[in-house]
Amino acid sequence: MLLTCPTAIWRAIWLTIWWLGLIQGIKAALHCNTTENYLVKVDFNSEIVDNEYIVQFDGYYSNHKRYSVINNALKNGGSTYWKKIPRLNPKSDLLSDFDVIQLTKNKDKGILALEKHHRIKRVTHHKKITRSLKYVKVDSNEDSKRKKADNPCIGQRTDTRKNPRTFQKSRKISNTKEAESLGKDFWLSSYSHKTRKLLRSIPRQITSALQAHTLWNLGYSGFGIKVAIFDTGLSQTHSHFKKGRIKDRTNWTNEKNLDDDLGHGTFVAGVIASNKDCLGFAPDADLYIFRVFTKNQVSYTSWFLDAFNYAIQKKVNILNLSIGGPDFMDRPFVDKVWELTANKVILISAIGNDGPLYGTLNNPADQMDVIGVGGINFDSQIARFSSRGMTTWELPGGYGRVKPDIVTYGSGVRGSALRGGCRSLSGTSVASPVVAGAVTLLTSAVISKLDIINPASVKQALMASAQRVPSANVFEQGHGKLDLVRAYQILRSYKPQASLSPSYVDFTECPYFWPYCTQPLYFGAMPIIVNVTILNGMGVSGKIVGKPEWNPYTPQYGNYVEVSFSYSPILWPWSGYLAVSLTVSKSAANWEGLAQGQVTLTIQSPPEGDELEPRQSVVNFPIKVKIIPTPPKNKRILWDQFHNLRYPPGYFPRDNLRMKNDPLDWNGDHIHTNFKDMYQHLKTNGYFVEVLGSPFTCFDASQYGTLLLVDPEEEYFPEEITKLKRDIDSGLSLIIFADWYNTTVMKKVKFYDENTRQWWMPDTGGANIPALNDLLEPLGMAFGNQVYEGDFNLANHAMYYASGTSLAKFPGDGLVISQNLKNQGHEVIKGASMREKNVPILGLHHNRGIKGSGRVALYGDSNCLDNSHLQKDCFWLLAALLEFSSYGNIPPSFKSKTSAIPIKSLVQLPLRLEGNHLYRYSKVLENHLGTPHTRPLPSCPHHAMAQSKPINTSAPLNLYKHQRLLSLETLPDMPVDRLGLGGLSPDELKWAGWKHNGLGGGSHNIFPILAFMGMVIVLVFLVNRLYRNRRSQRRPRLRKLHQIYSSIMKQPRT
Repeated sequence: MLLTCPTAIWRAIWLTIWWLGLIQGIKAALHCNTTENYLVKVDFNSEIVDNEYIVQFDGYYSNHKRYSVINNALKNGGSTYWKKIPRLNPKSDLLSDFDVIQLTKNKDKGILALEKHHRIKRVTHHKKITRSLKYVKVDSNEDSKRKKADNPCIGQRTDTRKNPRTFQKSRKISNTKEAESLGKDFWLSSYSHKTRKLLRSIPRQITSALQAHTLWNLGYSGFGIKVAIFDTGLSQTHSHFKKGRIKDRTNWTNEKNLDDDLGHGTFVAGVIASNKDCLGFAPDADLYIFRVFTKNQVSYTSWFLDAFNYAIQKKVNILNLSIGGPDFMDRPFVDKVWELTANKVILISAIGNDGPLYGTLNNPADQMDVIGVGGINFDSQIARFSSRGMTTWELPGGYGRVKPDIVTYGSGVRGSALRGGCRSLSGTSVASPVVAGAVTLLTSAVISKLDIINPASVKQALMASAQRVPSANVFEQGHGKLDLVRAYQILRSYKPQASLSPSYVDFTECPYFWPYCTQPLYFGAMPIIVNVTILNGMGVSGKIVGKPEWNPYTPQYGNYVEVSFSYSPILWPWSGYLAVSLTVSKSAANWEGLAQGQVTLTIQSPPEGDELEPRQSVVNFPIKVKIIPTPPKNKRILWDQFHNLRYPPGYFPRDNLRMKNDPLDWNGDHIHTNFKDMYQHLKTNGYFVEVLGSPFTCFDASQYGTLLLVDPEEEYFPEEITKLKRDIDSGLSLIIFADWYNTTVMKKVKFYDENTRQWWMPDTGGANIPALNDLLEPLGMAFGNQVYEGDFNLANHAMYYASGTSLAKFPGDGLVISQNLKNQGHEVIKGASMREKNVPILGLHHNRGIKGSGRVALYGDSNCLDNSHLQKDCFWLLAALLEFSSYGNIPPSFKSKTSAIPIKSLVQLPLRLEGNHLYRYSKVLENHLGTPHTRPLPSCPHHAMAQSKPINTSAPLNLYKHQRLLSLETLPDMPVDRLGLGGLSPDELKWAGWKHNGLGGGSHNIFPILAFMGMVIVLVFLVNRLYRNRRSQRRPRLRKLHQIYSSIMKQPRT
């Protein structure tokens, strides 16, 4: 039949083939309808407004009532010089739980009077918030060039703007670190893949990458869900949004404008709910647009507080905050975030763009009740710009929690442009609305179960469904990559319960459980703390019933592990913490092997609805550790965390004065944050590093070879100074990496804000040199008062001295190394460059007069160990100093550089800055009648070991599995995408003329199959034509033969 089909059918076949080619062309054209990729670089600044204070009340009151409470409190306290700051926004006439006032005289007396009033909960400084955004075009690099060669679409653009725009945006901290780095490493995680692989072009729609069409085709599109977007505003008439879906627009700034002047708010809203061109996840959601930044990107804490109150009043379901900063101690802001989530608002926030540095999490994404989102690229690698954990709230006494919670696509994502059309942006401020849009879509799909949808249950579903990112650790990816379809499967069968994050810990599982997997446990070590977040999906409040239990697995030697706990007395809102401290029992001092057990705890919440009994959930936390015999003392290093201070709450300046755009020291100064690479180097060299989170009086010096002090800002108790001298005489070695300190330079690096009329003065220099000199005075050593900078060579290593100090005093029998450096302090103060010769920067000393005494090494700069602004590392120098401190070995190249410090040339040792406020943030100092003095020495931490309740059962061989929520033994089936069209959105399928009924999605594409079928049809057609032509050419010959045959047959027979 095929060989004899009519011409019309062949024409239809040819038309089909042409139509397929046209669709491929249209699809390619649509894919090319993209802009160049821009990186959202964010600087954040939070500054105190002079003389302005936020007064928080214990409830919501009218304007008149709040005024009366404040006036009466101040009048009774003898302070009458005050005024109320007007708030010109939609919330100003409604009930409120705070006011902003200005105190001009007797401020301390007025604040004290306010805090004593029974209606006033707290009085805090009012803060101005600034966020600076730059849209920076991603430069060409090897990765982008390869993608461009593979995909000709890359490089075309529809956006007519040629120059990146610089503007400022909200919740910002004093010029923190610039966001994403550009160049070769932009698309790569910290772990590179060496094998060859196919390059994947960036999908046209972010919704396609996460298979949003699966839920769209089930009839879900965000309908009935209220989404609040706190950003730069949105135009009411933007063409990408369905008519009537922008339900409310409010302006909380001091500008009379509701529209978006900057484009960021438009992009965020588009990712969530666009219905055209660059599709959003939930086009039928109700949008509530909150303009909380001026066109200059300035905001105030009070603006956010009012806007948050309005969002609570409007009963929004989901709130996206593509903002953040290091200031987790802006207490009114943090309190209001808690209140938001307590009112069942699912708050989703960007984790920050300060990667790949660790300890760079932004607030509020680092809070337990908030879904903190990190970024990956479309090759499922952690984006270089994405901030890393751990949280630093708990330092120095504890250990940080796991954040981000999940990661999703944040590199090269397409969204709505300001004037229509689409643009591509990168950053966690892009990843955050991706999750917000996905959660909006998910929530609309289970809207019938809205009573059990809350911040905890949604986070549980996202975590339990996430797919792990290979080669990334828990502080980079949290629970893994967002899986929208699986999250829907989990959420639609969810039952209220409690769960843990992380759900287990395995010290043998690398790299996921870095840094836990890098160092085994041994007897006598400082406790290893695992900080677990408790998520309570049963209710906004709850508690742990009784106490957590430690259940060692008897067959797996769990009895060799000793466990102690600290935990939240109340779980609110929706969450709490469980700190698990792990040590090794004395019976395992010489044992090596794996030990396992589990922590069991019961969570209880009040009954809901018609329930009569409290809700309860029993959760287990499996633990697997490796134990080794206690290492020799010369291999054990004790890192001093107790004396490291950071922003917030005080202005502690960066250690490198050249970094003017990043003045704050806010990464925690921990071996697992900004000193991560140093820690890895020490582990590679066979050392065991432990963290001291308490005073020097709380450790047994006989167990350690070296005490390591790096960039300390804290003061020292007199008892610590005495004990350290005694410990060194008894054999403990000391290594100090200091930093700059000069009071005149400190006054120069202060800054004044014209809007806030507030001076920001450092409370110390890069390090607290006067305090260090107090510590070193019994040893006859001291650091100097100058600031030095410069390049030099030492022991065949290139070195860079970045804003370091010098040695001012050192024993005569010690070894001192000097270098020629630039006096950076002179440059800062006078504005002129000056070089100095023979600046003593390194000293080594061993007091041989005391038998068995330890050794001391001093170096004047810590920047070469700090990842924050590392230019040339000095890990080799640390290794050499440890070789000296542990074994007494001095490199020969050091001896050849020896110089002496002439006593007569010594300048005055640095003094503390007069009027500094270090006592406000210090664990050592306190203010007494206007004069700082030393607090009483605190007692040492006591870990009460939990009584073990052994379980005579074998542990599971593999602890890793998806967190199995109690009601999800088997997940509900989903329809299967039989046609393989899962990679295309419905919008794209309309162009192709398909009515898409298949679900599930995959990476398969129908067009290559159809193209192959068309090619077969063409081949059959050509063969048929050839056959018919040959047949027609042979017909005359056949006729002639037939005539001859007929004539022969007609002849008469003889």
